Amino acid sequence: MSAEAGAAGFDTSVVDFAAVAAWMDNLGLPGGPIRNVRPLAGGTQNVMLRFDRGDGSYVLRRPPVHQRPKSGDALRKEARVLAALRPTPVRAPRVIAACMDETVLGDAVFYLMEPVDGVNPTTELTAAHQEGPEIRHEMGLDAAIALAELGATDHVALGLADVGHPDGFLDRQVPQWLRHLASYREIKGYPGQDLPHIDQTARWLTERLPRAWRPGIMHGDYHLANLMYETAGPRVAAIVDWEMCTIGDPLLDLGWLLATWPDGDGAMPGGKLADAGGLPARGELIDAYGARSSRDLSAIGWYAVLACFKLGIVLEGTYGRAFAGLAPREVGDRLHATTLGLLERARAFMDGDVRA
Repeated sequence: MSAEAGAAGFDTSVVDFAAVAAWMDNLGLPGGPIRNVRPLAGGTQNVMLRFDRGDGSYVLRRPPVHQRPKSGDALRKEARVLAALRPTPVRAPRVIAACMDETVLGDAVFYLMEPVDGVNPTTELTAAHQEGPEIRHEMGLDAAIALAELGATDHVALGLADVGHPDGFLDRQVPQWLRHLASYREIKGYPGQDLPHIDQTARWLTERLPRAWRPGIMHGDYHLANLMYETAGPRVAAIVDWEMCTIGDPLLDLGWLLATWPDGDGAMPGGKLADAGGLPARGELIDAYGARSSRDLSAIGWYAVLACFKLGIVLEGTYGRAFAGLAPREVGDRLHATTLGLLERARAFMDGDVRA
């Protein structure tokens, strides 16, 4: 059996579709030839392929071709969380079935989900999204509303109490990420330059660590590039790219949204949506979230600073790997500049009001 390539030059052999078809048959899913295989772009290293079979369309997601040691575990967790979220109001991709047996594909676990009917506004705006600033303002607010729905979900009732390690989650963050940053000095060629404000930010976070918080489901990388919007309106159709999901403090997701929010200072790009204008201010995002959440938002500035700190360190890793030839140098330079912008943004949050 062969799968027809839907994108010129794309190698469909990255997935054994004969094995996928047999697995689907065993589950009683619609049969017939697999057609129109095409890759889906996204902000992830995971492989995502859309294909048609019978009267339906599917998206297959598997780890990268060159897997890291825990790639399979991350996808297993992702599939489990998404399957648990299926009956909830959370706007997440709907899992159809998951294969946790690596031998089916020979080297990887995978799962099937329903395609999302929507667009990512950082790369594409529909005619409806371009009608005026009012709809883009609503699109921004709905990013916070969709996140509040996730934060309100009872992970224990969904059987996810054993996902992640919520005990001591906040206490671990600063020392864990400082160790991560220190590890970059072992990368061959990395200059190991000190990042501005990093020690000051670490002290500020440690001294103001929230002592009361409530665990819940975290997306782990919540920003505009990981949202799909309905084509005809301002509503978020789905939150995508769940490989960083865990049980932790959901307010860090809100902090992440605030830290990455495009506001014209150039620290974080927002693509076509930001360029078109009309997005709400951070304070409006906080209010939209708070109106639908019982969580205490009095320390939300702390979470925004932590998000800048953590994301900046994560991105600096690509800069380090670029010196060793493990990432394109232009990408490393760009992400290093973003890290510097995030640390400046963290300092501004520490000195002022995150709502501004």
